[in-house]
Amino acid sequence: MKVPVARPLLGEEEADAVREVLASGMIASGPKTAAFEERFAAFCGASHAVAVNNGTAALHAALLAGGVGPGDEVIVPSFSFIATATAVSMCGAVPVFADVDPERFTIDPVSAEALVTGKTKAVIAVHLFGQPCDVPAIADLCADRRLLFVEDAAQAHGAALDGKRAGSFGDFGCFSFYATKNMTTGEGGMVTTPSDEFDVRLRRIINHGQSEKYLHTELGYNYRMTDIAAAVGLVQLERLEGFNRRRQENAAFYSDHIRAPGIALPTTAPGAVHVYHQYVLRADDGRDRLMAALGERGIGTAVHYPVPIHRQPVYAGRPACCPVAERLAATVFSIPVHPGVTDEERTHIADAINEVA
Repeated sequence: MKVPVARPLLGEEEADAVREVLASGMIASGPKTAAFEERFAAFCGASHAVAVNNGTAALHAALLAGGVGPGDEVIVPSFSFIATATAVSMCGAVPVFADVDPERFTIDPVSAEALVTGKTKAVIAVHLFGQPCDVPAIADLCADRRLLFVEDAAQAHGAALDGKRAGSFGDFGCFSFYATKNMTTGEGGMVTTPSDEFDVRLRRIINHGQSEKYLHTELGYNYRMTDIAAAVGLVQLERLEGFNRRRQENAAFYSDHIRAPGIALPTTAPGAVHVYHQYVLRADDGRDRLMAALGERGIGTAVHYPVPIHRQPVYAGRPACCPVAERLAATVFSIPVHPGVTDEERTHIADAINEVA
């Protein structure tokens, strides 16, 4: 039995949607992209959604639309994928690394608040592994200090807190539709915002800075989504809630059946809807041995993320105090939770962990 740690689920509906676009001849950004934006905004409970070509572009465009630039600082969690920080650097600004909560794995509001200076422009809060961050605390911090609140929701399609979905909390919500995300367009991304002004600026930034055809009023980029990708996204969005339910069922099974000593299970914060982009375990001792043993039994595993961002060579020398991030990087690992995992496979996985841990 071979169970990969991640696997996209694509079928005939997606193939038919792509064939329809190809037959239309409108394969660049067009009506499918506009429809995808409208439906995704409605799904999130956001006023606007702007489709882009990947999640990093979503973050970069959002920061630019918010006015982040040289001389600014942006507070980011050190325990995340590196794009959370590099998008800041791409603006000419400086990422400042905050520690994370040891249970949620998301940005620690106390750590973030201690890092605010006169140069701070924004906080990027990642809804990591499918669980919302401490939204009230981060929202209060940003409101009190007049900072942009940027949600990095690349792993949180459909995640919610107190009845509101990711992408509806901040000044911007940034999503990725990479192949292994809870829904995919192959590559792709989306920026949500409640602001009419930000919506206009985002659309200008992602289209070469054009305010009208061949009139370029600011530096912009080609970050547009294609109608091919949007067609896939429209189908995947219809399937997303079913995908997420299956992820939650698989996660609940693991939480009920994994009983291995020395293995800590993921937790869900009160009021949160966790959509389990990853099901992340912690092994305080012997993680690599355990992963190797699971690999011998055909079970795919992964470490998200083995090196905290402040320890990455590209940011060498940046001061940071992130002991929780460093501890998590040394102890966490992910097991298959994607909706393609069958009942038989998840039983095999739980039994194998209990056996080898």
